Amino acid sequence: MTENDFVPSGYSHQIKSGKATWSAPSNIALVKYWGKKRNQIPANPSISFTLDIAATTTSVSYAKLTQSQGPFSFELFFEGNPKKDFEPKIETFFARVEKYLPFLRDYHFIIETSNSFPHSSGIASSASGMSALALCLMDLDRQMNPAMTSRFFKKKASFLSRLGSGSACRSIEGPIVQWGDHDDTEGSSDLFGIGYPYKVHNVFENYQDTILLVDKGQKQVSSTVGHDLMHNHPFATQRFEQAHNNLSELQQVFANGNLDRFIAIVESEALTLHAMMMTSHPYFILMKPNTLEIINKIWAFREANKAHVCFTLDAGANVHVLYPEHEKDITLQFIKNELVAYCENQQYLCDKIGFGAKKM
Repeated sequence: MTENDFVPSGYSHQIKSGKATWSAPSNIALVKYWGKKRNQIPANPSISFTLDIAATTTSVSYAKLTQSQGPFSFELFFEGNPKKDFEPKIETFFARVEKYLPFLRDYHFIIETSNSFPHSSGIASSASGMSALALCLMDLDRQMNPAMTSRFFKKKASFLSRLGSGSACRSIEGPIVQWGDHDDTEGSSDLFGIGYPYKVHNVFENYQDTILLVDKGQKQVSSTVGHDLMHNHPFATQRFEQAHNNLSELQQVFANGNLDRFIAIVESEALTLHAMMMTSHPYFILMKPNTLEIINKIWAFREANKAHVCFTLDAGANVHVLYPEHEKDITLQFIKNELVAYCENQQYLCDKIGFGAKKM
């Protein structure tokens, strides 16, 4: 598919007003996306677990204007309060997707959004937030074109989400979503995420993710700036090749359930992501001392107990602790006994693999 496949040729129905509510989950990448081209195109493919509990719920009320406005017409409320500092991001998103949702200037929108997790807690709220918003707008798009198939609805929602936040395109479906062209994955695309199309061993069912909130503060470098620093990065070419290779090997791991190889790939990907940050120009470090303490504790526990717990990181200090459901009891006890002390205010969130966005 191309971008033009998402441009409507016309609408068969006119809608005066209404409301749509969707809940979209966050996700945690196993093979990381870091670096992008124009129009939110990834420099390398990525794959993620869709989460279940960590989600954004967004309601969009819409009423047709008597005449189209010059600027976009919307109000934004986050957890019940006006959120002016979010508005520029919505403006940018609307401008990017207007070609694909040509009705945007014809309506006044009231956007009400809330998270099931603390804001700035190190969970990808941009992924869940932008995907939830895209789904609400797609709800109106589908009402105006009732012939739209469910499959196309999901693809276009993922496509639009990507234009708000790259990783948001992986929050539409679940439990495993891949984004980015990859020679070994049929149907893969830079334009949208796809549900992982191959065999997955049952050891990955209900896979657990406990998120340790090491540092809830504002990141010193935004992800957007970090992505841009990959353009002239001295190790960019090797990194992009590594991501392709790791994704190919992960397909074998998903099929055969080899958790030792899963751990090796996932942890290497997390550390490589941060290595790219530390070797860019300018360089920066998002891990904190307690991040490293947790990593070392996980390694020691895994060795001592022959367990299959591992860590991954997003572009921040917080740690996602991944482990199979059959090791849940022993791992949770370890987390409570040894890792929670390294969390800010001893805060952590228990989550697991989920199945994508839901209409509310």
